[in-house]
Amino acid sequence: MTRPRRVAVVGGGVAGLAAAHRLLERAHERGASIEVVLVEAECRLGGTIATERSGGFMIEAGADAFLTDKPAALGLCGRLGIADQLVGTRTGERRAFVVQRGRLLPVPQGFLLLAPTDLRALAASPLFSWRGKLRMALDLVLPRRGGERDESLADFVRRRLGREALERLAEPLAAGIYTADAERLSLAAAMPRFRDLERRHRSLILGLRAEARGVPAAGARYGLFAAPADGMGTLIEALARRLPEGAVRLRARATGLARDGGSWRLRAGTEPLVADGLVLATPAYATAKLVEGLDPTLAAALGAIDYASSATVTLAYRAADAGALAGLGFVVPAVERRPLLACTYTSRKFPGRAPDGHELLRAFVGGARRAEALGLDDAALAAAVRAEFAALLAISATPVLARVHRHDRAMPQYAVGHLEQVAAIEARAAALPALALGGAAYRGVGIPDCVRSGETAADTVGDTLLARA
Repeated sequence: MTRPRRVAVVGGGVAGLAAAHRLLERAHERGASIEVVLVEAECRLGGTIATERSGGFMIEAGADAFLTDKPAALGLCGRLGIADQLVGTRTGERRAFVVQRGRLLPVPQGFLLLAPTDLRALAASPLFSWRGKLRMALDLVLPRRGGERDESLADFVRRRLGREALERLAEPLAAGIYTADAERLSLAAAMPRFRDLERRHRSLILGLRAEARGVPAAGARYGLFAAPADGMGTLIEALARRLPEGAVRLRARATGLARDGGSWRLRAGTEPLVADGLVLATPAYATAKLVEGLDPTLAAALGAIDYASSATVTLAYRAADAGALAGLGFVVPAVERRPLLACTYTSRKFPGRAPDGHELLRAFVGGARRAEALGLDDAALAAAVRAEFAALLAISATPVLARVHRHDRAMPQYAVGHLEQVAAIEARAAALPALALGGAAYRGVGIPDCVRSGETAADTVGDTLLARA
């Protein structure tokens, strides 16, 4: 009887867990046997995803939801049997606001991430000057750009819509997703939809209108969010339950990797691990250290992917002390020179996040352009956010709960040319036998992207091994 093929998955975030789960699924589908061993440096699984439940509040350390227009996460929830536990954003005022000169102004109806679709709503908005509004309208007649060369999100928005569109909306909305500097952020890697809109329709405004025909504009993007009713930790727990007993090794940091005959030899924790296949679902800088002795060129390319750090500060208040919160949150342009990137009114966004009579607010700080705020200790960081809430929301009461979660070097930065860099990385990784890479560093930072990346890596390694069986 032949022994089962063993695959080591390095990294216990959502990409690594999705990879481990997919390996077992594929083996079952093909009537084969694969042994999966997942090694994780920390004392728990989930990476930046963690849910705390305290006093009726549900506090998310990292992502609080995922988008359903990308199918990987939704499909995984279905296969895990938790799709019926998903909830969407609350109905009602699904609007976001933008800070301008210390005031919160609503994002114009029909403004979809980078560009407007409703010119009447744009004309009525106090967010832009008349010069800025007219400059945005020029998108209707500007020619499309030729060629395939990548450009930064900032250059793209200035070229199509002007400086005000960039500074007052596109930059803060993009920063809220990528914690990135729009001057360096690759349009092709981060928001290819808008590059494709220009190619197909020439005008972003006309292209977005064509795509949105028959779809209500107000709150359209918020309608795409979903999360487990009991928090994002539910997804991690469901994945962990599917792994066989003994498959997970916690506090087992991978520190060395070598090829030994036809197998991989991994140093992780106190015990060496021999495996037939390998999925590396660690941050690019950690993966670089592991492969340095195998392929220095690959290691250098991985190490060249920058990362930004950030933190979330979650504060809970009695509803009577929180005032009249409007919409689901706000973003803060970098030109405002405030420490916040954005704030989500968590208790307004999803049901069951706060007990009756209370509000739960989550602020985001740090990122590529505001890293100095992360030099504060937890108490000072929470105090800085409280001061911002006092100034912007007129909330001066002492919160009934406060939590600070830090994410050091957790968000990869997709610089201009990122996709070409990733293609070169993938080509060199493919030359290493039965090895694949997964995670947020490559082709998407959201939960669905990470799930897809982990599953694709698992399919690559699994198909290679099962073909030999």
